[in-house]
Amino acid sequence: MKFPKSLEELIESFKLLPGIGEKNAERLSFAVLKFSDENANKFSNAITKVKNNIKKCKICNNLCEDSDICTICSDESRDNETICVVENTKDLILFEKSNAFKGKYHVLEGLISPLEGINPENIRINELINRIEKEKIKEVILALNLSMEGETTSLYILKLLEGTDVSVTKIAAGIPVGADMEYLDTLTIQRALEGRNKLS
Repeated sequence: MKFPKSLEELIESFKLLPGIGEKNAERLSFAVLKFSDENANKFSNAITKVKNNIKKCKICNNLCEDSDICTICSDESRDNETICVVENTKDLILFEKSNAFKGKYHVLEGLISPLEGINPENIRINELINRIEKEKIKEVILALNLSMEGETTSLYILKLLEGTDVSVTKIAAGIPVGADMEYLDTLTIQRALEGRNKLS
């Protein structure tokens, strides 16, 4: 049996989400069918608002709304001499939830992966180096996944900062090799930051 056209379109839309296959897309679509008109409008409006209102911070690439600069970059109480480099915004939020870091961040929006065609110029490394020079950064904390791509990216950034006065450190304790940041708990993040190793 074929689904009605509008339901089929909703199923196909849910399949655009990562990790959502045919069965899950159908289950979610039928859940939407059971929404009240109020909840259906709320759901639709939330998607529209996210697409229209959320933008990238001009400084660090974090998500922001109502301003071109995120709340972290505009917070004058934070340590302006330390930058924590993360792969994506989800990792930034994870570190913020741990409450263990009070400096600034830089979101690379990816990792170097030549096999996938992602080279240094495809992610926000040049912006990071410019920030380090402009903002007179004293320490750069590399908080990237301990994968081949994360290690490659860390080594590339380390090489770019050779011969500078910038101290480059890397989170260590408690982060298992190959672990994805988004699955770590806040205590592990805290210990990883506290036990970071100096690379230069």
